[in-house]
Amino acid sequence: MKLNFDRENVTVTEFGVGLDEGDGQTFVSIPVGVDVQAALREMVASTWESMQRDDGGPTQYEPSEKHGGTEYLYLPLKDDLAKSMRDLHDAANLPRNARALADPGAVFCYFARMTDNKGRRLTALRRATQFKGILKSKGRLVRMIDDSLRVVEDTVFKLDTDFDVLVDAANVHILRPSAFEFAGNLQDAVLAAVPQNIGAVQKDLPFVDFAGIEEYAGKHPRAARYLASIRSQKETKNIDRTALRALCKTNGVEVQVRNGKVTVADGHEMDFLEVLDRRRYQLELVKGSPERFRAGSRQRIEN
Repeated sequence: MKLNFDRENVTVTEFGVGLDEGDGQTFVSIPVGVDVQAALREMVASTWESMQRDDGGPTQYEPSEKHGGTEYLYLPLKDDLAKSMRDLHDAANLPRNARALADPGAVFCYFARMTDNKGRRLTALRRATQFKGILKSKGRLVRMIDDSLRVVEDTVFKLDTDFDVLVDAANVHILRPSAFEFAGNLQDAVLAAVPQNIGAVQKDLPFVDFAGIEEYAGKHPRAARYLASIRSQKETKNIDRTALRALCKTNGVEVQVRNGKVTVADGHEMDFLEVLDRRRYQLELVKGSPERFRAGSRQRIEN
């Protein structure tokens, strides 16, 4: 996958931070010098190089998958789950706040926005970890000034060596999935998207009563993630009613027919979502001893 941006011809480099203000999160811009701008461009280069070292190439991010600590994934920028990244990437005029670093504890991420010579924008984001202020109360810092060591009087911030996420006009390129989920408020996003996801899946499966599933997923993030994954896969359109009921029975998922619709028994909502997400299966390698399994991850095997 290519980056829709020319890293060798950057004309503008902006810097900013994300602030957690208790009742919400905001992004602000902070003026920086040319040396910091150069460091940010080096971080982008290091991030892209790390992504290219992933031999498997990028696979699409799915909220129900258990991803590695460092794994190159992508998510189309138009996807609902990319809304937070999309809003930051597309923002025309971020408010400036030169004092935004006065309270390092409020900083949950920092970012760079770059523009190339064709007017294309790249946004790079890093969850604030070692960037947090190195406060003097935790130890004295010194530096060489005029051939002698002097105590650093100001709070010092440390940039990382790379970013967690890169965003171009088409995709969110993810190097650290957990950081993407944190910075993108993904849990809140998937919970908020439950009604829309239910509506989309309901159109494909009109013979299923999703009322109980919607209520359950609205309170359980993992179920909401599975629901988002089921919708994103777009593989519910041709599911056969009889085959679905048979698969539920085989895998111990209790369903019944009420008023002509398949209804999931209380306590089996998550099990049913695992069936729709292709995570439940049964093997019988020992005759007469069927075994049921739950897949932590799944990938289609092509013939």
